[in-house]
Amino acid sequence: MRIYPNCPFVTRTLEVGGLTKSQLIQIMQQQSISMNEYAKKLLSDDIFTTSDAKYSLQIVELTVEDLGFSDGATLPQIFKRANELGLELCPLELGPHLRLKYLDQPEGYLGNPSNQNQAPYGSITVASEIICKDDDFPKGFYLRKIGGVLWLRGYNADHLHVWNSSDHFIFCQT
Repeated sequence: MRIYPNCPFVTRTLEVGGLTKSQLIQIMQQQSISMNEYAKKLLSDDIFTTSDAKYSLQIVELTVEDLGFSDGATLPQIFKRANELGLELCPLELGPHLRLKYLDQPEGYLGNPSNQNQAPYGSITVASEIICKDDDFPKGFYLRKIGGVLWLRGYNADHLHVWNSSDHFIFCQT
């Protein structure tokens, strides 16, 4: 098994910050980006903050298997391994900014059925610190394109949930 950085991976440089929550939401609406209730709840909560200043991030997209977990792993395991490999969790505000920039995301469904309580096929989860331990509060964002529609979606998974080896995550490079 080839583990990061000795595996194929995608990197991007992204400018983040400089927009308020309401500006982010307005731009997503203007670009016809859909949001689920978890994303709306996360964006509207005081826990979600934005930076006044713009800053640049180097991000890397990897699968759970690229981190060395061929049988899947929990978020604590995934985050720990990423840290050991020199990767960092992303600021929560990266989710909306990435969605606004990553407009050519491939179609997610393509005949692959969605499994209950699993990351949807073709989705990309933004690895970010869990900011609220409340079981009913969203844990972070993921990006998806389904039926030609771009989505910023929030997700809820506890620390025991096992992510599939093929699930994609975004981390920051140090």
